[in-house]
Amino acid sequence: MASTSTSHKLPLTAVVLAGGRSLRMGVDKTQLDIGGRALVARAVNAVAPVVDEVIIVTNRPENLPLAQLPDGVEVMADKVAYQGPLGGLATGLAAASHPWALTVAADMPWISEDVVRLLWSQRTRSDVVIPVGDKGAEPLLALYRVAKTLPVADAVLESGRRRLLAMFPDLRVHEIPMAEIQKIDPELATLFNINTPADLTQALEFARATGRAAGKHEHSETASDFKHGVVRVMTSVETGRQMPVETPVTIVLNDEELATVQATPKDLDDLAIGFLVSEGLLTDRSALRGVDIDSKRGLIFVMTREKLPEDLSDRTRYITSGCGKGVTFSSLADLRGLRHIDADLRLSSTELYRWMSELADKSADYKDRGGYHSCGLVAGGELAIVREDIGRHNAVDKVLGRAWREGVDLTKTVLLSSGRISYEMVVKVARHRVPVVGSRSAATDLAAGIAEELGVTLAGYIRGGKVVLYSHPERVQGG
Repeated sequence: MASTSTSHKLPLTAVVLAGGRSLRMGVDKTQLDIGGRALVARAVNAVAPVVDEVIIVTNRPENLPLAQLPDGVEVMADKVAYQGPLGGLATGLAAASHPWALTVAADMPWISEDVVRLLWSQRTRSDVVIPVGDKGAEPLLALYRVAKTLPVADAVLESGRRRLLAMFPDLRVHEIPMAEIQKIDPELATLFNINTPADLTQALEFARATGRAAGKHEHSETASDFKHGVVRVMTSVETGRQMPVETPVTIVLNDEELATVQATPKDLDDLAIGFLVSEGLLTDRSALRGVDIDSKRGLIFVMTREKLPEDLSDRTRYITSGCGKGVTFSSLADLRGLRHIDADLRLSSTELYRWMSELADKSADYKDRGGYHSCGLVAGGELAIVREDIGRHNAVDKVLGRAWREGVDLTKTVLLSSGRISYEMVVKVARHRVPVVGSRSAATDLAAGIAEELGVTLAGYIRGGKVVLYSHPERVQGG
């Protein structure tokens, strides 16, 4: 229900998104205390004076600090629980009383009224008004035309996707450069949101340094207010979540013990095969005799009729930068023997976004427990194989091992990773003749240099409205 409008309020519905799982924080972050107020209450009280209607969309209405919220705020549950910000937006748009809606993330403690009014002033001839900076678009503080956006949001959700940015190809989007926002909010405090314990620490330090702990009409807190009662302490049992699993596993090839790695004890046959092929120790699929796993002792036995290098036991093992204590036999000098990849593969940045979103959706272990990396292989335009592990290089080996065993033609595929791309991961995909590798995270300088030399298209930061291409960009087209 809309509140009584004043001359200062905009005919606008604010949809406060407070329904996330808070997986990275470990607790319900909307309830975190910043200077005596819960995060969600700070967000609501920041926008309530400037908009005519406020709707909070949450899956936990019983947790809302009602005493800290202004009168007239409507609370509703997601139509379908845990569909991400897009699901919350669709729920709010369906209930909005006004033609335009403002998304507000419940973990944004310092939203500027002037920034909201700037977005409103630039809504002409567009369906979305959104701030955009070097890190990409900011869809969690943006204006959406209800009549145009709601059907697109429903269609995207129906397709199985949950990213707000997945709507944008079907909407008229007006971008506001971050420099324009900074004229009003020099520190860009409006767009600061809190997802992790590190973010919370940064927020408290920023609050102390700038005096932003208090809201516009609140008292200023002292430093001691931030030292007590902010972070909730829980036992692992209270979180209700199981922990990620890791165990040492040893790969044995034809009775030769090769390497022991810390890994998630799942899809271990794929892990061993992928590791051996990536190291150039398996090349003939028809010569593979079998894989046996001794789970009790953590041993993976791989048998092959291939002739193996006589110096295998004496080869130098290199510890990689991967988590889970990765191991490789490949030195940088060995790379000179790899053939340059000249695959004639073309794809769009939109496809990369869609596949990366699907990878996140299919990362079941990460959703259930956290702490896992995921890797996926796109073949024939579809995300065909997904594997997870505590180690990002292990996840890559699992995917490549499964693909090798199934005889997938890797020369027309794309490999995606949730984690950082380092040099040995580029070497792995190059040995398998994969022409494109992408990550939601960064790539190291050495990985980029090797990718350029070997003909691999390396893409990073596939998130937030951008794709960073480090090498061979000709294979990825915009749009």
